[in-house]
Amino acid sequence: MRTALVTGSAKGIGRAIALALARDGFRVAVHYRSSQEEAQATVAAIRAAGGTAEAFAADLAWDNRNGGADGPVRDPAAAQAGGAEAPGRDPAAALVAAVEAWAGPAGIHTLVCNAGIIKSQLIAFTRLEEWRDVMTANLDSAFLLTKAVARLMARRKAGRIIYISSDAGLLGDLMRAAYSASKAGLLGLAKTAARELAASNVTVNAVAPGIITTDMTADIPETRRAKQLDAIPLARFGTPEEVAGCVSFLASDAAGWITGQTLCVDGGLCMRA
Repeated sequence: MRTALVTGSAKGIGRAIALALARDGFRVAVHYRSSQEEAQATVAAIRAAGGTAEAFAADLAWDNRNGGADGPVRDPAAAQAGGAEAPGRDPAAALVAAVEAWAGPAGIHTLVCNAGIIKSQLIAFTRLEEWRDVMTANLDSAFLLTKAVARLMARRKAGRIIYISSDAGLLGDLMRAAYSASKAGLLGLAKTAARELAASNVTVNAVAPGIITTDMTADIPETRRAKQLDAIPLARFGTPEEVAGCVSFLASDAAGWITGQTLCVDGGLCMRA
């Protein structure tokens, strides 16, 4: 059985991805930072459907600029016992090590980097600390996770790495310079990692969702919502399940000859750019 690690999969798009991969037969490592109850609900839903899943807690936004200070990660035994978090030298590396131990000899086949945050502010008023917070959570974490799995996948001559970017990474977004830059960074990281890992039969791709109906978009003002819908050729917002379907495809054997690509899931919005 193949194992997938999906970061930020307690709710929203990440949860939909975890459920989709479980339906595809993957053993799923459900990562969360603070949404323990939601993560356990995702695990329970997978198990109720006959799948295999475990929850792993790790703060991937931990500040790694100070030489890789210890960050928390919960291993399977501790999670099952409801126990304390176990320290890891680098939270991303510690998370990968814990999931590898849970997965067994086959290790992690698919890494989906979905975890991320948004902070909205005009560039002129964005503090460097806010910029770095978003970069650490959205881009640095993906780099560190990729670094942790790259050698493992290369040694096994198999693997899939999938980054959840955004149309903001392609088009930019008002008052979200850090978010847009971090998501654009994922696209560059995907192309570079795809080139480096191709010889090892590891594919690396990105999915760039448009506006998806989640808790994060529920509070969009009606006036802005109407303008956004006008800009989308298909005239509606997407669903987490539609993003998950694309990730499911990229993780499958059918996508074995696709690498270094960005798949836009945005109702045609980027087509107009």
